[in-house]
Amino acid sequence: MKTKAAGQKESAEPGELGEGERPTLRTIAFMAGLGVTTVSRALKDAPEIGQATKNRVQLIAKQIGYRPNRAGVRLRTGKTNVISLVLNSQSEIMGLTSNMVYGISEVLSETPYHLTVTPYSVKNDPMQPIRYIVETGSADGIIMSRTEPDDPRVRYLTEHGIPFATHGRTEMGIEHPFHDFDNEAFAYLSVKRLIARGRHRIAMVAGPSPSVTYYRHLDRGFKRAVEEGRATSVPVPDIDVDTSLGRIRDRMEEIMSGPHRPDGIVSCSGSAAIAIVAGIEAAGLKIGEDVDLVSKQSTDVLQWFRPQIIVFNEDVRHAGRELARAVLRRIEGVDARELQSLSSPGQHDQR
Repeated sequence: MKTKAAGQKESAEPGELGEGERPTLRTIAFMAGLGVTTVSRALKDAPEIGQATKNRVQLIAKQIGYRPNRAGVRLRTGKTNVISLVLNSQSEIMGLTSNMVYGISEVLSETPYHLTVTPYSVKNDPMQPIRYIVETGSADGIIMSRTEPDDPRVRYLTEHGIPFATHGRTEMGIEHPFHDFDNEAFAYLSVKRLIARGRHRIAMVAGPSPSVTYYRHLDRGFKRAVEEGRATSVPVPDIDVDTSLGRIRDRMEEIMSGPHRPDGIVSCSGSAAIAIVAGIEAAGLKIGEDVDLVSKQSTDVLQWFRPQIIVFNEDVRHAGRELARAVLRRIEGVDARELQSLSSPGQHDQR
């Protein structure tokens, strides 16, 4: 290290890290006693570099907090090393967004990729954030949710050759990567559980509209189980999972105070289930006695809130991991048909 003369600032040797400076390939090369090219190849896991050298370089990089300069990477490779998660701003508040991000991040932490979240409102054009990402080249891959049977985003990304994966399926004849929860099975099994408890007037608070694919899946499973069980389907107009929790609570109080109230309810949202319970209890009724409630959940909150609620767990963190792996493998050129997965509500998830 050079000593500083009076009135002069101390300077670092080439490749040595000065105060406040960002670690670079030269920093690692200096510390490892290797050339910059060797370090660069070791970090890229190049086959011509020995494993011991790779391990040493990667350990130093981790210890000093090295991160590739994304602008430089893009200039050299044409890649951003970014995956964009496009989520609507009204996503389920009870763990969906946070668990999705956590699951994706678990996978990306072992790669050069970083995650950005691009929010949008369901009241706006869902194509807007997709076009922005594609036109600005701001991500190498996209993960998105709330798929439609004929989804213009899927068609657009397919036509532009942009790697992507969807949380949900489509019905448009385009093979694409996806991970989904089997909502048809969830609705079917939920109604079966209610009928087994002697409930025969059954309602469901489901997806926002038939324009969303999972609404159709829920509707098919619900109707099939109601028909098989010779139960009665009770409509709950004016509310769905996109309705404000206050409105759900008030509307459920009205319904449960009326003469034609259901004795069994299926909720496809954990947060909506809490509002439903509030409405039921405001009407002077009790969960598990006057009415039974089955709900999907992505956290364990419902069991703590009211143990009488019958729950099916949807592992959203697992979904995040599956979607991250799918989009990364799609970037590598893997066939989309090999990147499709479905989670089912198992018996061990029920109470």
